[in-house]
Amino acid sequence: MTGDRRLVVRIDAEKCQGHARCHALAPELFELDEFGSARVRGSGHVSSTLEDKVWIARANCPELAIEIIEETPVAG
Repeated sequence: MTGDRRLVVRIDAEKCQGHARCHALAPELFELDEFGSARVRGSGHVSSTLEDKVWIARANCPELAIEIIEETPVAG
């Protein structure tokens, strides 16, 4: 990424079917609830060192439940 942009990851709980591929590929970013469905760890902000992992996790989600948002901080 360039500049001050950062990534935020979200999971659509209604789409997630508990395949847990995201957790297997990026346990630093995802955890599983008591039913095996994935949820984002913490605030969802992705550190620059984990950007590759979040894109790989999204690409491997069979339910397309992972959304990655590119944020640009507002100057102020």
